[in-house]
Amino acid sequence: MTRSFFCGVIALLCLYACGPKKEKTPKLVEATAHLRQTELKPFYHGVASGDPTPNSVILWTRVSPDTQLSEIEVQWELALDATFTQVIQKGSFNTDGGRDYTVKVEATGLEPNTHYFYRFHALEGTSNTGRTKTSGDPYSLRFAVVSCSNYEAGYFNAYARIAEEPELDAVIHLGDYIYEYGVGVYGDTTIGRKHIPIHEIVSLQDYRERYSQYRLDPDLRSVHGAHPFIAIWDDHEITNNAYVDGAQNHQAEEGKYSDRRSAARKAYYEWMPIREQKEHYRKLSYGPLADVLMLDERLEGRTKQADSLADPSLNAADRQMLGDTQLEWLQNGLTQSEARWKLIGNQVTFSKLQWGYDSFNTNLDAWDGYPAEQQKVADIITENQLENVVFLTGDTHRAWAFESTIDPKGYNSETGAGAIAIELGTTSITSDNANERQPGVDVIPHEKKITGAPLNPHLKYVNSRDHGYLLLTLTDSLATADFKVVKTLRKPDPQIVSDTMFTIVSGRNRLSPVREK
Repeated sequence: MTRSFFCGVIALLCLYACGPKKEKTPKLVEATAHLRQTELKPFYHGVASGDPTPNSVILWTRVSPDTQLSEIEVQWELALDATFTQVIQKGSFNTDGGRDYTVKVEATGLEPNTHYFYRFHALEGTSNTGRTKTSGDPYSLRFAVVSCSNYEAGYFNAYARIAEEPELDAVIHLGDYIYEYGVGVYGDTTIGRKHIPIHEIVSLQDYRERYSQYRLDPDLRSVHGAHPFIAIWDDHEITNNAYVDGAQNHQAEEGKYSDRRSAARKAYYEWMPIREQKEHYRKLSYGPLADVLMLDERLEGRTKQADSLADPSLNAADRQMLGDTQLEWLQNGLTQSEARWKLIGNQVTFSKLQWGYDSFNTNLDAWDGYPAEQQKVADIITENQLENVVFLTGDTHRAWAFESTIDPKGYNSETGAGAIAIELGTTSITSDNANERQPGVDVIPHEKKITGAPLNPHLKYVNSRDHGYLLLTLTDSLATADFKVVKTLRKPDPQIVSDTMFTIVSGRNRLSPVREK
Protein backbone atom coordinates (compact mmCIF):
# COMPACT_ATOMS: atom_id res chain seq x y z
CA MET A 1 0.00 0.00 0.00
CA THR A 2 1.51 3.33 -1.05
CA ARG A 3 1.73 6.26 1.31
CA SER A 4 -0.48 8.42 -0.99
CA PHE A 5 -3.18 5.73 -1.17
CA PHE A 6 -3.16 5.35 2.62
CA CYS A 7 -3.56 9.10 3.09
CA GLY A 8 -6.43 9.18 0.63
CA VAL A 9 -8.32 6.48 2.53
CA ILE A 10 -7.78 8.36 5.81
CA ALA A 11 -9.11 11.56 4.22
CA LEU A 12 -12.26 9.85 2.97
CA LEU A 13 -12.88 8.32 6.38
CA CYS A 14 -12.51 11.72 8.00
CA LEU A 15 -14.96 13.28 5.54
CA TYR A 16 -17.50 10.54 6.29
CA ALA A 17 -17.05 10.84 10.05
CA CYS A 18 -17.10 14.63 10.16
CA GLY A 19 -19.65 15.30 7.45
CA PRO A 20 -23.36 16.04 8.04
CA LYS A 21 -25.23 13.08 9.52
CA LYS A 22 -28.67 12.10 8.31
CA GLU A 23 -31.25 12.93 10.97
CA LYS A 24 -33.37 10.07 12.23
CA THR A 25 -37.11 10.67 12.02
CA PRO A 26 -38.39 11.10 15.59
CA LYS A 27 -40.57 8.32 16.93
CA LEU A 28 -44.28 9.11 17.18
CA VAL A 29 -45.16 8.60 20.84
CA GLU A 30 -48.89 8.53 21.62
CA ALA A 31 -50.46 8.27 25.06
CA THR A 32 -53.17 5.92 23.74
CA ALA A 33 -50.79 3.43 22.06
CA HIS A 34 -51.34 0.76 24.73
CA LEU A 35 -55.03 0.56 23.71
CA ARG A 36 -54.26 -0.43 20.13
CA GLN A 37 -54.98 -3.82 18.59
CA THR A 38 -51.69 -4.62 16.91
CA GLU A 39 -53.26 -6.61 14.07
CA LEU A 40 -54.98 -3.44 12.81
CA LYS A 41 -51.66 -1.62 12.19
CA PRO A 42 -51.47 1.14 11.01
CA PHE A 43 -55.26 1.71 10.96
CA TYR A 44 -55.82 1.12 14.66
CA HIS A 45 -58.81 3.48 14.80
CA GLY A 46 -60.74 1.67 12.11
CA VAL A 47 -62.85 3.39 9.48
CA ALA A 48 -65.99 5.51 9.46
CA SER A 49 -68.41 7.19 7.08
CA GLY A 50 -70.98 9.91 7.39
CA ASP A 51 -73.15 12.74 6.08
CA PRO A 52 -74.69 10.65 3.28
CA THR A 53 -76.41 12.35 0.35
CA PRO A 54 -78.08 10.61 -2.61
CA ASN A 55 -74.83 10.82 -4.59
CA SER A 56 -72.00 11.06 -2.05
CA VAL A 57 -70.68 10.08 1.36
CA ILE A 58 -67.75 11.06 3.56
CA LEU A 59 -65.14 8.31 4.18
CA TRP A 60 -62.78 8.54 7.15
CA THR A 61 -59.83 6.79 8.73
CA ARG A 62 -56.71 7.57 10.74
CA VAL A 63 -53.28 6.17 9.92
CA SER A 64 -50.78 5.84 12.79
CA PRO A 65 -47.13 5.87 11.68
CA ASP A 66 -44.32 4.67 13.90
CA THR A 67 -42.42 7.92 13.33
CA GLN A 68 -43.35 11.54 12.79
CA LEU A 69 -43.58 11.42 9.01
CA SER A 70 -44.01 14.75 7.26
CA GLU A 71 -46.59 13.31 4.87
CA ILE A 72 -48.31 9.98 4.24
CA GLU A 73 -50.09 9.02 1.06
CA VAL A 74 -53.18 6.94 1.81
CA GLN A 75 -55.01 5.04 -0.92
CA TRP A 76 -58.76 4.42 -0.71
CA GLU A 77 -61.17 2.14 -2.55
CA LEU A 78 -64.96 2.00 -2.85
CA ALA A 79 -66.71 -1.13 -4.05
CA LEU A 80 -70.11 -2.72 -4.47
CA ASP A 81 -69.03 -5.87 -2.64
CA ALA A 82 -67.10 -6.72 0.51
CA THR A 83 -64.46 -8.66 -1.43
CA PHE A 84 -63.67 -5.64 -3.64
CA THR A 85 -64.07 -7.51 -6.90
CA GLN A 86 -66.34 -4.67 -8.08
CA VAL A 87 -64.29 -1.58 -7.23
CA ILE A 88 -66.05 1.48 -8.67
CA GLN A 89 -63.82 4.26 -7.32
CA LYS A 90 -60.34 4.70 -5.93
CA GLY A 91 -58.11 7.57 -5.04
CA SER A 92 -55.46 8.92 -2.70
CA PHE A 93 -55.27 11.41 0.14
CA ASN A 94 -52.17 12.95 1.70
CA THR A 95 -52.26 13.38 5.47
CA ASP A 96 -49.77 14.64 8.05
CA GLY A 97 -49.37 15.65 11.66
CA GLY A 98 -51.10 18.96 11.00
CA ARG A 99 -54.38 17.07 10.82
CA ASP A 100 -53.34 14.39 13.33
CA TYR A 101 -52.84 11.88 10.48
CA THR A 102 -56.60 11.66 9.90
CA VAL A 103 -57.98 11.03 6.42
CA LYS A 104 -61.27 12.33 5.10
CA VAL A 105 -62.46 12.03 1.51
CA GLU A 106 -65.79 12.59 -0.18
CA ALA A 107 -66.80 9.81 -2.56
CA THR A 108 -69.07 11.38 -5.19
CA GLY A 109 -71.03 10.26 -8.24
CA LEU A 110 -72.72 7.44 -6.32
CA GLU A 111 -76.15 5.89 -6.73
CA PRO A 112 -78.95 6.84 -4.30
CA ASN A 113 -80.07 4.48 -1.54
CA THR A 114 -77.19 2.07 -2.21
CA HIS A 115 -74.80 0.16 0.04
CA TYR A 116 -71.06 0.47 -0.60
CA PHE A 117 -67.91 -1.02 0.93
CA TYR A 118 -64.68 0.90 1.44
CA ARG A 119 -61.14 0.49 2.77
CA PHE A 120 -57.77 2.24 2.93
CA HIS A 121 -54.12 1.29 2.25
CA ALA A 122 -50.95 2.92 3.62
CA LEU A 123 -47.57 2.04 5.13
CA GLU A 124 -47.82 -1.55 3.86
CA GLY A 125 -51.11 -2.08 5.70
CA THR A 126 -54.80 -2.31 4.84
CA SER A 127 -57.65 -1.10 7.01
CA ASN A 128 -60.66 -3.13 7.98
CA THR A 129 -63.59 -2.89 5.57
CA GLY A 130 -66.37 -0.41 6.23
CA ARG A 131 -69.94 -0.52 4.98
CA THR A 132 -71.89 2.63 4.22
CA LYS A 133 -75.06 3.74 2.48
CA THR A 134 -76.15 6.77 0.48
CA SER A 135 -79.45 8.47 1.14
CA GLY A 136 -82.15 8.54 -1.49
CA ASP A 137 -85.81 7.75 -2.00
CA PRO A 138 -86.48 4.66 0.12
CA TYR A 139 -89.80 2.98 0.97
CA SER A 140 -88.79 3.04 4.64
CA LEU A 141 -86.02 4.38 6.86
CA ARG A 142 -84.35 3.07 10.02
CA PHE A 143 -82.20 5.28 12.22
CA ALA A 144 -80.45 4.55 15.49
CA VAL A 145 -80.55 7.74 17.57
CA VAL A 146 -77.87 8.14 20.25
CA SER A 147 -76.15 10.62 22.54
CA CYS A 148 -73.94 11.00 25.61
CA SER A 149 -71.18 8.39 25.49
CA ASN A 150 -68.86 8.84 28.46
CA TYR A 151 -65.88 6.47 28.26
CA GLU A 152 -65.34 6.48 32.04
CA ALA A 153 -68.98 5.64 32.80
CA GLY A 154 -68.94 2.16 31.30
CA TYR A 155 -68.62 -0.12 28.31
CA PHE A 156 -70.16 0.92 25.02
CA ASN A 157 -72.49 -2.08 24.80
CA ALA A 158 -75.18 -0.03 23.09
CA TYR A 159 -72.78 0.88 20.26
CA ALA A 160 -71.99 -2.82 19.80
CA ARG A 161 -75.67 -3.65 19.50
CA ILE A 162 -76.25 -0.86 16.99
CA ALA A 163 -73.41 -2.28 14.89
CA GLU A 164 -75.45 -5.50 14.71
CA GLU A 165 -78.69 -3.75 13.70
CA PRO A 166 -79.66 -4.85 10.19
CA GLU A 167 -80.33 -2.36 7.43
CA LEU A 168 -79.85 0.88 9.28
CA ASP A 169 -79.78 3.95 7.07
CA ALA A 170 -77.67 5.93 9.53
CA VAL A 171 -76.77 6.53 13.16
CA ILE A 172 -77.91 9.99 14.28
CA HIS A 173 -75.56 11.15 17.04
CA LEU A 174 -76.95 14.14 18.95
CA GLY A 175 -73.79 15.08 20.78
CA ASP A 176 -71.62 14.48 23.83
CA TYR A 177 -69.62 12.03 21.74
CA ILE A 178 -66.71 12.58 24.13
CA TYR A 179 -66.46 14.11 27.62
CA GLU A 180 -63.87 16.68 28.58
CA TYR A 181 -63.38 15.86 32.27
CA GLY A 182 -60.24 14.51 33.88
CA VAL A 183 -59.98 11.11 35.53
CA GLY A 184 -62.49 10.51 38.30
CA VAL A 185 -64.36 13.79 37.91
CA TYR A 186 -67.41 12.41 36.10
CA GLY A 187 -67.77 8.68 35.66
CA ASP A 188 -67.10 5.39 37.41
CA THR A 189 -63.38 4.68 37.51
CA THR A 190 -63.95 1.41 39.39
CA ILE A 191 -64.74 -0.12 35.99
CA GLY A 192 -61.16 0.61 34.96
CA ARG A 193 -61.91 2.84 31.98
CA LYS A 194 -59.97 6.02 32.78
CA HIS A 195 -59.71 9.06 30.59
CA ILE A 196 -56.60 9.96 28.62
CA PRO A 197 -55.13 12.45 29.28
CA ILE A 198 -55.75 12.28 33.01
CA HIS A 199 -56.52 16.01 33.25
CA GLU A 200 -59.41 18.00 31.83
CA ILE A 201 -58.85 18.56 28.12
CA VAL A 202 -58.15 22.13 27.04
CA SER A 203 -55.50 22.15 24.29
CA LEU A 204 -55.68 20.78 20.75
CA GLN A 205 -53.39 17.90 21.72
CA ASP A 206 -55.65 17.11 24.69
CA TYR A 207 -58.75 16.89 22.50
CA ARG A 208 -56.92 14.77 19.93
CA GLU A 209 -55.81 12.29 22.58
CA ARG A 210 -59.33 12.02 23.98
CA TYR A 211 -60.82 11.33 20.54
CA SER A 212 -58.07 8.79 19.91
CA GLN A 213 -58.94 6.97 23.12
CA TYR A 214 -62.65 6.84 22.33
CA ARG A 215 -62.07 5.73 18.74
CA LEU A 216 -59.83 2.87 19.88
CA ASP A 217 -62.78 1.40 21.78
CA PRO A 218 -63.73 -1.77 19.84
CA ASP A 219 -67.48 -1.18 20.12
CA LEU A 220 -67.33 2.39 18.87
CA ARG A 221 -64.97 1.27 16.12
CA SER A 222 -67.41 -1.45 15.08
CA VAL A 223 -70.49 0.78 14.88
CA HIS A 224 -68.60 3.32 12.77
CA GLY A 225 -67.54 0.60 10.39
CA ALA A 226 -71.06 -0.78 10.09
CA HIS A 227 -73.17 2.34 9.45
CA PRO A 228 -72.79 5.96 8.33
CA PHE A 229 -73.12 8.63 11.04
CA ILE A 230 -74.99 11.93 11.00
CA ALA A 231 -73.40 13.72 13.93
CA ILE A 232 -73.68 17.07 15.69
CA TRP A 233 -71.81 18.35 18.73
CA ASP A 234 -73.34 19.29 22.07
CA ASP A 235 -71.44 20.85 24.96
CA HIS A 236 -69.01 18.17 26.13
CA GLU A 237 -67.19 18.12 22.81
CA ILE A 238 -66.12 21.58 24.00
CA THR A 239 -66.88 21.80 27.74
CA ASN A 240 -69.95 21.64 29.99
CA ASN A 241 -72.78 24.10 29.25
CA ALA A 242 -70.89 25.73 26.40
CA TYR A 243 -72.21 28.71 24.51
CA VAL A 244 -70.66 31.05 21.92
CA ASP A 245 -68.62 33.17 24.31
CA GLY A 246 -68.01 30.90 27.29
CA ALA A 247 -69.01 27.86 29.30
CA GLN A 248 -69.82 26.86 32.86
CA ASN A 249 -66.80 24.54 32.88
CA HIS A 250 -64.23 26.98 31.57
CA GLN A 251 -62.19 29.01 34.04
CA ALA A 252 -59.80 31.89 33.49
CA GLU A 253 -56.75 29.82 34.46
CA GLU A 254 -57.51 27.47 31.54
CA GLY A 255 -56.66 30.19 29.03
CA LYS A 256 -58.78 32.00 26.48
CA TYR A 257 -62.12 30.32 25.82
CA SER A 258 -61.85 31.21 22.14
CA ASP A 259 -58.62 29.17 21.90
CA ARG A 260 -60.23 26.20 23.61
CA ARG A 261 -63.30 26.44 21.38
CA SER A 262 -61.12 26.54 18.25
CA ALA A 263 -59.11 23.53 19.42
CA ALA A 264 -62.26 21.56 20.16
CA ARG A 265 -63.76 22.41 16.78
CA LYS A 266 -60.60 21.46 14.89
CA ALA A 267 -60.26 18.11 16.66
CA TYR A 268 -63.94 17.33 16.08
CA TYR A 269 -63.64 17.91 12.35
CA GLU A 270 -60.42 15.92 12.20
CA TRP A 271 -61.88 12.89 13.97
CA MET A 272 -65.50 12.81 12.81
CA PRO A 273 -66.82 11.71 9.38
CA ILE A 274 -68.52 15.03 8.74
CA ARG A 275 -68.35 17.66 6.03
CA GLU A 276 -66.25 20.63 7.05
CA GLN A 277 -68.09 23.86 6.46
CA LYS A 278 -68.51 27.25 8.09
CA GLU A 279 -71.88 26.36 9.61
CA HIS A 280 -72.13 23.19 11.66
CA TYR A 281 -75.91 22.97 11.19
CA ARG A 282 -77.03 21.26 8.00
CA LYS A 283 -79.79 19.29 6.26
CA LEU A 284 -79.63 15.69 5.00
CA SER A 285 -82.40 14.66 2.60
CA TYR A 286 -83.96 11.23 2.24
CA GLY A 287 -86.20 12.12 -0.68
CA PRO A 288 -89.96 12.46 -0.21
CA LEU A 289 -89.86 10.37 2.98
CA ALA A 290 -87.72 12.50 5.35
CA ASP A 291 -85.53 15.53 5.80
CA VAL A 292 -83.07 15.56 8.70
CA LEU A 293 -82.22 19.04 9.98
CA MET A 294 -79.28 18.98 12.39
CA LEU A 295 -79.09 22.03 14.67
CA ASP A 296 -76.04 23.59 16.33
CA GLU A 297 -77.32 24.66 19.74
CA ARG A 298 -73.89 25.50 21.21
CA LEU A 299 -71.45 27.43 19.05
CA GLU A 300 -73.55 29.09 16.36
CA GLY A 301 -75.76 31.55 18.24
CA ARG A 302 -76.32 30.49 21.84
CA THR A 303 -76.05 33.22 24.45
CA LYS A 304 -75.16 32.63 28.08
CA GLN A 305 -77.67 30.65 30.14
CA ALA A 306 -79.83 32.54 32.65
CA ASP A 307 -78.69 32.36 36.24
CA SER A 308 -82.14 31.44 37.59
CA LEU A 309 -85.86 31.72 36.89
CA ALA A 310 -85.68 35.07 38.66
CA ASP A 311 -83.13 36.39 36.16
CA PRO A 312 -84.79 39.50 34.64
CA SER A 313 -83.24 38.72 31.25
CA LEU A 314 -84.74 35.21 31.03
CA ASN A 315 -87.51 36.24 28.63
CA ALA A 316 -85.45 38.75 26.67
CA ALA A 317 -85.72 38.58 22.90
CA ASP A 318 -81.94 38.59 22.54
CA ARG A 319 -81.57 35.42 24.65
CA GLN A 320 -80.95 32.99 21.80
CA MET A 321 -80.34 29.29 21.35
CA LEU A 322 -79.86 29.25 17.56
CA GLY A 323 -79.24 32.85 16.60
CA ASP A 324 -81.01 34.77 13.84
CA THR A 325 -79.23 33.19 10.88
CA GLN A 326 -79.73 29.59 11.99
CA LEU A 327 -83.33 30.27 13.02
CA GLU A 328 -84.07 31.60 9.54
CA TRP A 329 -82.36 28.55 8.05
CA LEU A 330 -84.53 26.27 10.21
CA GLN A 331 -87.69 28.13 9.20
CA ASN A 332 -86.83 27.80 5.51
CA GLY A 333 -85.87 24.16 5.94
CA LEU A 334 -89.16 23.29 7.62
CA THR A 335 -91.52 25.36 5.50
CA GLN A 336 -89.91 24.47 2.19
CA SER A 337 -89.58 20.78 2.95
CA GLU A 338 -91.69 18.49 0.80
CA ALA A 339 -90.75 15.42 2.81
CA ARG A 340 -93.33 13.46 4.77
CA TRP A 341 -91.29 13.53 8.00
CA LYS A 342 -89.26 16.48 9.21
CA LEU A 343 -86.71 15.29 11.77
CA ILE A 344 -84.93 17.92 13.87
CA GLY A 345 -81.61 16.84 15.37
CA ASN A 346 -81.91 18.73 18.63
CA GLN A 347 -79.37 18.60 21.44
CA VAL A 348 -81.47 19.82 24.40
CA THR A 349 -85.12 19.28 25.34
CA PHE A 350 -87.55 21.48 23.39
CA SER A 351 -90.87 20.64 25.07
CA LYS A 352 -91.82 22.44 28.25
CA LEU A 353 -90.74 20.19 31.11
CA GLN A 354 -91.15 20.28 34.87
CA TRP A 355 -88.49 18.03 36.39
CA GLY A 356 -90.33 17.73 39.70
CA TYR A 357 -87.40 17.86 42.12
CA ASP A 358 -87.52 20.07 45.19
CA SER A 359 -84.19 21.62 44.26
CA PHE A 360 -84.50 21.48 40.46
CA ASN A 361 -87.57 22.00 38.31
CA THR A 362 -86.52 23.90 35.18
CA ASN A 363 -83.45 23.18 33.06
CA LEU A 364 -82.18 26.59 31.99
CA ASP A 365 -79.62 24.98 29.67
CA ALA A 366 -82.52 23.50 27.64
CA TRP A 367 -85.02 25.38 25.48
CA ASP A 368 -86.98 26.29 28.62
CA GLY A 369 -84.11 28.65 29.40
CA TYR A 370 -84.61 30.45 26.07
CA PRO A 371 -88.39 31.02 26.03
CA ALA A 372 -88.51 33.84 23.46
CA GLU A 373 -86.75 31.80 20.77
CA GLN A 374 -88.56 28.64 21.91
CA GLN A 375 -91.81 30.46 21.11
CA LYS A 376 -90.49 31.51 17.70
CA VAL A 377 -89.78 27.89 16.77
CA ALA A 378 -93.24 26.86 17.99
CA ASP A 379 -94.77 29.66 15.92
CA ILE A 380 -92.96 28.48 12.79
CA ILE A 381 -94.60 25.07 13.20
CA THR A 382 -98.10 26.26 14.11
CA GLU A 383 -98.43 29.27 11.82
CA ASN A 384 -97.35 27.21 8.82
CA GLN A 385 -99.51 24.25 9.91
CA LEU A 386 -96.57 21.91 9.59
CA GLU A 387 -97.22 18.21 10.06
CA ASN A 388 -94.96 15.35 11.08
CA VAL A 389 -92.29 17.41 12.81
CA VAL A 390 -90.27 15.17 15.14
CA PHE A 391 -87.66 16.55 17.53
CA LEU A 392 -84.90 14.01 18.21
CA THR A 393 -83.25 15.00 21.47
CA GLY A 394 -80.22 13.97 23.52
CA ASP A 395 -78.39 15.53 26.48
CA THR A 396 -80.51 14.45 29.48
CA HIS A 397 -79.34 10.80 29.83
CA ARG A 398 -83.01 9.82 29.90
CA ALA A 399 -85.48 8.48 27.36
CA TRP A 400 -88.55 10.64 26.74
CA ALA A 401 -91.67 10.63 24.57
CA PHE A 402 -93.63 13.90 24.37
CA GLU A 403 -96.65 15.03 22.44
CA SER A 404 -94.66 18.21 22.22
CA THR A 405 -95.89 21.57 23.40
CA ILE A 406 -94.50 24.60 25.17
CA ASP A 407 -97.97 25.36 26.54
CA PRO A 408 -99.02 22.39 28.69
CA LYS A 409 -102.05 24.30 30.00
CA GLY A 410 -103.36 24.57 26.45
CA TYR A 411 -102.83 20.88 25.77
CA ASN A 412 -105.67 18.34 25.95
CA SER A 413 -104.36 14.92 26.99
CA GLU A 414 -107.55 13.20 25.80
CA THR A 415 -107.49 14.47 22.25
CA GLY A 416 -103.90 15.67 21.86
CA ALA A 417 -105.11 19.13 20.87
CA GLY A 418 -102.39 21.67 21.53
CA ALA A 419 -99.50 19.36 20.62
CA ILE A 420 -97.45 20.91 17.83
CA ALA A 421 -94.98 18.07 17.17
CA ILE A 422 -93.54 14.88 18.61
CA GLU A 423 -90.38 14.87 20.69
CA LEU A 424 -88.38 11.68 21.25
CA GLY A 425 -85.47 11.83 23.66
CA THR A 426 -82.85 9.12 23.60
CA THR A 427 -81.18 7.93 26.78
CA SER A 428 -77.41 7.92 27.09
CA ILE A 429 -75.00 5.33 25.75
CA THR A 430 -73.25 5.35 29.15
CA SER A 431 -73.46 8.77 30.85
CA ASP A 432 -74.99 8.61 34.29
CA ASN A 433 -78.73 8.94 34.79
CA ALA A 434 -80.91 9.16 37.91
CA ASN A 435 -80.10 5.60 38.90
CA GLU A 436 -76.38 6.33 39.20
CA ARG A 437 -76.81 9.83 40.60
CA GLN A 438 -79.08 8.53 43.36
CA PRO A 439 -77.70 5.06 44.13
CA GLY A 440 -80.04 2.92 46.18
CA VAL A 441 -83.03 5.17 45.48
CA ASP A 442 -86.01 3.82 43.55
CA VAL A 443 -86.43 6.34 40.74
CA ILE A 444 -89.57 4.74 39.31
CA PRO A 445 -91.92 6.70 41.64
CA HIS A 446 -90.38 9.92 40.37
CA GLU A 447 -90.86 8.82 36.77
CA LYS A 448 -94.53 8.26 37.52
CA LYS A 449 -94.75 11.61 39.29
CA ILE A 450 -93.57 13.63 36.30
CA THR A 451 -95.34 11.61 33.56
CA GLY A 452 -98.79 12.96 32.73
CA ALA A 453 -100.94 15.38 34.72
CA PRO A 454 -100.55 17.49 36.69
CA LEU A 455 -96.86 18.24 36.03
CA ASN A 456 -96.41 17.20 32.39
CA PRO A 457 -99.68 16.09 30.77
CA HIS A 458 -97.95 15.96 27.37
CA LEU A 459 -95.19 13.61 28.61
CA LYS A 460 -96.15 10.00 27.85
CA TYR A 461 -92.97 8.13 28.79
CA VAL A 462 -89.73 8.60 30.66
CA ASN A 463 -86.98 6.16 31.58
CA SER A 464 -84.35 7.67 33.86
CA ARG A 465 -82.76 4.33 34.83
CA ASP A 466 -81.41 2.64 31.72
CA HIS A 467 -78.91 3.17 28.93
CA GLY A 468 -79.24 2.38 25.25
CA TYR A 469 -80.60 4.02 22.12
CA LEU A 470 -83.71 4.88 20.15
CA LEU A 471 -84.52 2.89 17.03
CA LEU A 472 -86.70 5.01 14.75
CA THR A 473 -88.45 3.50 11.74
CA LEU A 474 -90.30 5.64 9.20
CA THR A 475 -92.73 4.77 6.45
CA ASP A 476 -95.01 7.03 4.47
CA SER A 477 -97.88 6.48 6.91
CA LEU A 478 -96.24 5.59 10.21
CA ALA A 479 -93.29 6.28 12.50
CA THR A 480 -92.25 3.72 15.11
CA ALA A 481 -90.11 4.62 18.11
CA ASP A 482 -88.50 1.62 19.84
CA PHE A 483 -86.60 2.46 23.05
CA LYS A 484 -83.81 -0.10 23.42
CA VAL A 485 -81.90 -0.61 26.68
CA VAL A 486 -78.81 -2.65 27.59
CA LYS A 487 -78.48 -4.80 30.70
CA THR A 488 -75.21 -3.47 32.10
CA LEU A 489 -72.37 -1.01 31.55
CA ARG A 490 -69.89 -2.64 33.91
CA LYS A 491 -68.67 -5.29 31.49
CA PRO A 492 -69.03 -6.17 27.80
CA ASP A 493 -72.47 -7.75 27.54
CA PRO A 494 -74.64 -8.62 24.52
CA GLN A 495 -78.03 -8.38 26.22
CA ILE A 496 -80.49 -5.76 24.99
CA VAL A 497 -84.28 -5.45 25.24
CA SER A 498 -87.01 -3.13 24.04
CA ASP A 499 -88.27 -1.12 27.01
CA THR A 500 -91.27 0.35 25.24
CA MET A 501 -92.50 1.18 21.75
CA PHE A 502 -94.75 3.86 20.28
CA THR A 503 -96.21 4.53 16.87
CA ILE A 504 -97.04 7.92 15.37
CA VAL A 505 -99.58 8.04 12.56
CA SER A 506 -98.68 10.51 9.83
CA GLY A 507 -100.60 13.74 10.25
CA ARG A 508 -101.22 13.27 13.99
CA ASN A 509 -99.12 14.46 16.92
CA ARG A 510 -100.16 11.45 18.97
CA LEU A 511 -98.11 8.68 20.57
CA SER A 512 -99.78 5.27 20.52
CA PRO A 513 -98.13 2.68 22.80
CA VAL A 514 -97.43 -0.61 21.06
CA ARG A 515 -95.76 -2.37 23.94
CA GLU A 516 -95.08 -1.16 27.44
CA LYS A 517 -92.94 -2.63 30.17
